[in-house]
Amino acid sequence: MIAGLLFAAVCCAAPVGNAISAYVAMKSGAGTAEGGTEGGSAADIPPRMLTAYKKAVRQVGKYAPKCRGMRWPILAGIAKVESNHAVGRSISARGDIRPKIYGVLLNGSGAGGNTSVFPDTDGGKWDGTAQAERAVGPFQFLPSTWDSVGEGANGDKQADPHNADDAALGAALYLCGNGRDLAKRAQLEASIFQYNRSNAYVSNVLAWIDQYTAAAKDPDLKDVSGKVRTVLEAALSQRGVPYSWGGGSTKGPSYGICCSPGGKSGTAIKGFDCSGLTLYAYAKAGIRLPRTAAAQAGIGQRIPARLGTSALKPGDLVFYATAPGRDSTIYHVGIYVGRGQMVNAARPGTVIRLDAVSAMPGFAGGARLL
Repeated sequence: MIAGLLFAAVCCAAPVGNAISAYVAMKSGAGTAEGGTEGGSAADIPPRMLTAYKKAVRQVGKYAPKCRGMRWPILAGIAKVESNHAVGRSISARGDIRPKIYGVLLNGSGAGGNTSVFPDTDGGKWDGTAQAERAVGPFQFLPSTWDSVGEGANGDKQADPHNADDAALGAALYLCGNGRDLAKRAQLEASIFQYNRSNAYVSNVLAWIDQYTAAAKDPDLKDVSGKVRTVLEAALSQRGVPYSWGGGSTKGPSYGICCSPGGKSGTAIKGFDCSGLTLYAYAKAGIRLPRTAAAQAGIGQRIPARLGTSALKPGDLVFYATAPGRDSTIYHVGIYVGRGQMVNAARPGTVIRLDAVSAMPGFAGGARLL
């Protein structure tokens, strides 16, 4: 009985489809740092780190003129997995990160799961020890690798892997390799595999790159005004915020509850579930919604599923049901932004992002409140 009450209390998570489970990426991407927004594009990235990623993209052509397709979400995907974007550290205006980020000592002891021995190459200059090597900085370079790719990016004529700008540029150069075209998926995958020769690592990083890419795309709102625009801008401003089962209120993201039907708890995650996001966005336009997706389907002008997605207009709620046609089985809600896209808090392990309306199964129509 308790499980049934929790199921009804919040918007439910959809079954994982054929796309990679972003939860896997979230779970295994803790990085070495402890775990801000710029333009609402990636709310889990400190603004100074996002600035470094974008700066590296602008500079990489100077050092690797044959490189193609470098984008800041690629660098963000690597840094998310390697250090969680140095979250918890202090980042100066110049980009210096303190305290410095060090990986495990690679002396064959088995600490951190590594049994290989990497003899010291830098006398402790970058990794703080001459006993053996350890990875350094937000992109976790070995000192020997850093010596081959490091470039000064912030005008001080020093290449420091503990500096956000320098490290991001170094990562861009390493990923570019010998003139790779990172716009081509196969070459992008090859560059990530070179960074860490693990298929699981590649899948992990790609999942984050895809999430940041989706979060960075801005829909065209030039023909949208009034309260509809208010709702959409409020929802879009939360892109990159984590999904949290039971999270979100009219005031913004909040810690969720335990547990989803799949056993995922939101108690340690500050964010939104799907109906928490719609609750928040519509509150910005002065409209109070019920808490659950199924209850929200009873508000406003209902748009039947038989009319198809072409009947939707920007600002409409979009519903999904396990048995389309039976509103009591509605498990999910998004906010339509136009051109077949919606703002979506999809499931545990993902972040709020733009998705195609077809990304969730069981389209059950919509509702127009504005």
